[in-house]
Amino acid sequence: MLELKNISFGVTEDADEKEILKDISLVLEDNRFIAITGPNGGGKSTLAKVIAGIKRPTEGRILWDGQDITDLSITERAKLGISYAFQQPVRFKGVTVSDLIRLATGNSITTADACEYLSEVGLCARDYINREVNASLSGGELKRIEIATIIARKTKLSVFDEPEAGIDLWSFSNLISVFEKMHSQIKGSILIISHQERILNIADEIILIADGRVVKHGAKEDILPALLGTPDMMQCRFGCQEEC
Repeated sequence: MLELKNISFGVTEDADEKEILKDISLVLEDNRFIAITGPNGGGKSTLAKVIAGIKRPTEGRILWDGQDITDLSITERAKLGISYAFQQPVRFKGVTVSDLIRLATGNSITTADACEYLSEVGLCARDYINREVNASLSGGELKRIEIATIIARKTKLSVFDEPEAGIDLWSFSNLISVFEKMHSQIKGSILIISHQERILNIADEIILIADGRVVKHGAKEDILPALLGTPDMMQCRFGCQEEC
């Protein structure tokens, strides 16, 4: 279980303090599919990075299964079972796709096993398994390879920051199936930052964040109908890019 207690995060811009997250408290139970949505600049991506350990909150505490992990690094949190997929995946010159998947599993796996993870995200294994994770790959290819590494890790909490960014429509349809399969097979929680109605529609819970605060949090059936009727969500449902 992940618990956020009075989380705030601010930055200094031109000698002025800008508060991005404002006293956020949440309890995220195990084995849930949770979507975080809301207007651009509301703090969604910042919250995801705070959970993963990329950013440290200026106030508040983060508990993971009762353990205070507020001061732990992204590496230390990964060892505890928290994965994070970037909105813009990182490139690794000199590292092959096969290397990356083996590192993700933490075990010595066969090439056939690594290929199976690539197949899960719709990539032809023989075309990618020995390629370097560098600029020769498109944004969409990198995104799918990164998702394959998250699947390979089988962590207790997988955090995805706008996984649909840079993905073509055909791949996006398959992406929905990937997340549904992950949720049913891995038995871990999935936390996705997204504006996309199709992703929101397969979530168990939806968290609406605006102006750095949690506006609503509840079951999809209670939150989604009202969201789809608001002007901000109608504008953001089809591919906004996050600012924070």
